[in-house]
Amino acid sequence: MSGRRRLVQAPLRGLSLIQVRHVSTVSFGDAAGDTARIYRELERDFGVLAPPVALHAPVPELLAASWTTLRETMLAEGRAPRTAKEAVAAAVSAGNECPFCTTMHGTMLDSLSLRPLPRRRAGAPGPAAEELSAWVAGTGKPPFPPELLPELAGTALCLHYLNRVVNVFLGPRPLPPNAPAKAIGPVLRVLIGLMRSSARAGTAPGTSLSLLPPAPLPADLDWAAADPRIADALARSTAAVERVGEGLLPAGVREAVAGALSRWDGADPGLGRAWLDAPLNELPPGERPLGELALLTALASYRVDERVVGAVRQAGAGDREILAACSWASQRAALRRVRHLLSDD
Repeated sequence: MSGRRRLVQAPLRGLSLIQVRHVSTVSFGDAAGDTARIYRELERDFGVLAPPVALHAPVPELLAASWTTLRETMLAEGRAPRTAKEAVAAAVSAGNECPFCTTMHGTMLDSLSLRPLPRRRAGAPGPAAEELSAWVAGTGKPPFPPELLPELAGTALCLHYLNRVVNVFLGPRPLPPNAPAKAIGPVLRVLIGLMRSSARAGTAPGTSLSLLPPAPLPADLDWAAADPRIADALARSTAAVERVGEGLLPAGVREAVAGALSRWDGADPGLGRAWLDAPLNELPPGERPLGELALLTALASYRVDERVVGAVRQAGAGDREILAACSWASQRAALRRVRHLLSDD
């Protein structure tokens, strides 16, 4: 990494972490072990200490899972061009009403479309952004050959997960709290410049796999089997989130979310509470705040606010339980949404 890039990245570290709300963060200087490794890899391979990943640091296994999924599906060099992955990421984020991710990935897509990066891997140009957006929205067939499916569906899975977590823990723009809205232009120019620099340097596939133990590929991810690296990465990260959920969340909360998702068609449930209150009433009173947080994160993450998180803390939960509820629920919802997407094909 060049000294010039480090000079830009270093002051951005604190500005990245100060954006995180509801939970504490781990500073770059205090990070140790795998957390320090992931922070360094984020700056090297993504370009910046990205808040959507770094916010998981209070639970290191969730940090490793979120980074492994993002790195191996979106960033690592594979069959699908980065521009196609950014198009999928932007379309998924727009559909999930995640303004933070829509801004970042939409801006990166525009930059790559105007000034394409050289491809190290031979192959045909990627599918058009408009065709990928139609596929994500369920109004078009996959505009790419089958060998690209694991990377592009994996990118969709990654963003369906991150959009929910970002809606809960970050604001609508990649800006520190109270920063003026007009600062977004200069900030984006710096961030996109760093992201392009990392993409131009190339990201070797598979190096994040050692962060998590091997795991069998679950049935929900059978579509990834055609690409062993993607399958391995998603199996490891999915198993890690499941372990954390099982360790930190009551079984009743997990059953309530799983039941609601089994009946969900992918549509926004709206602002009413009937769909929320029915499963919550089945839980013991002490588990209802955590259940509400998990259910909202899965199905309507934009509705999580200070009241919801405050009630969870009043019930005795800390940062680890809050992150576990949001991560586990986001993963289950992401798996469901990608299954919907592929069944439409």
